[in-house]
This record gives sequence, structure tokens and C-alpha cells, in this order.
Amino acid sequence: MAHRPARNDFEAVVRESFSRQTFMAALGATLEEVGPGRIAIAAPFRAEHAQQNGFLHAGVLTSIADSACGYAALTLAPAGYDVLAVEFKINLLRPAVAPRFVARAEVLRAGRTLTVARADVFGAGDSGEDLVASMMSTVISRPMR
Repeated sequence: MAHRPARNDFEAVVRESFSRQTFMAALGATLEEVGPGRIAIAAPFRAEHAQQNGFLHAGVLTSIADSACGYAALTLAPAGYDVLAVEFKINLLRPAVAPRFVARAEVLRAGRTLTVARADVFGAGDSGEDLVASMMSTVISRPMR
């Protein structure tokens, strides 16, 4: 799906905002791709982020998917606006076992106030990628304070 950003400097805005995300930094997450209406965020598997069975905790998967959806929406927001998630649903499709995880989000519909985005989270390793989770998110654009 092709989207036209409302501003030319959307990539710089997203990268600067992501650099202030202390929680993403704590997860070891990195911004892998920035394009109009699309974002990819990756995070490594870390033992301290595992749940009781040794799988990556759903909170980590949800966090990178949520940020990816929000930043995908931000790429299309006008200057002077920021975004916040107002609702999301995540489906955990299989145990999260991989050395690295990548959330790829894309905007499905961008409105003046609400934007709907989808993110798929993949476990990535030497044998390729496996879909481990999928999120639908509604994001609100609002004037920055």
C-alpha cells in the first residue's frame, strides 16, 4: 500500500523520537526500517526477557509491535503532531523462540485523527523467519504539547 507522508522530514522525526525511547533501549530494540506508512523494529532474545518456559515474554513482542504501529502512523502525521495508541489487539501465534525478533508494521488506513495499523512479529534465525504474533492497532494523532 502506497502512502504519501504529510511532511518531507518524517524519517528524521521518527528516528529522533525513537532515540528517546528508553524502554526500547532497555529491550535492546533497534529501528530497522522507516518508510512512508511502514516501520520495522527488531529486538534480540535476552534470557532476562524470557517467561517461565524460556520463550520471549509476550510483553516484549507486544512492545515492539506497539511501537512499530505507532511509528508507522507517525510517518504520515503532519508537522506538529504526535501519536498515541488508543487500542490494540495482539494474537500470539506460536512460542517465541529465536535469536532475534522483528516487528514489521504498516498503516492500513490513515485518517486525520485515527490511523489503523497492523504489525506482524517474526522470530528470525539462521533458518529464516517464523510469524509469532500479529497486532491490529488504532493510533490517534494529536497536536504536540
